[in-house]
Amino acid sequence: MALLIALHILAAVVWVGGMFFAYMVLRPAAGPLDPGARLPLWHRVLGRFFLWVWASIALLLASGFGMIFGYLGGFAAAGVHVHVMVGIGTVMMLLFVYLYFGPWRHFAAAVAGGLLPEAAAQLNRTRMIVAVNLALGLATVVVGASGRFW
Repeated sequence: MALLIALHILAAVVWVGGMFFAYMVLRPAAGPLDPGARLPLWHRVLGRFFLWVWASIALLLASGFGMIFGYLGGFAAAGVHVHVMVGIGTVMMLLFVYLYFGPWRHFAAAVAGGLLPEAAAQLNRTRMIVAVNLALGLATVVVGASGRFW
């Protein structure tokens, strides 16, 4: 169980921490850059980060369900906080899948085609989804850390 918890926490830290860094640090720092430099930068950053998000999702699912069914006795025996984490996590994953196959694909194509206004619009959609997922991720961290004490 300890290994599953450690892997679960590491995957969550990579995903939520990456969103926090991108939204709260990189976004304001890159804002003053010319769109010709800013948008390709975001393309490179998000392209690399999204690979880590996919890996984090796989690890979160494997470790989470491994704990639920291997140690906690299934959903019926799991605490409310586990159900809350699964619910919020599912919403986060669905938002990411939408982001990846929707705005991200359009953003990447616009950057590759030199269509900077379209790329900027898609990046703004990405920013809004990341803001929602960041809030959900931070809430999930709080639930995961404190839920067993409810």
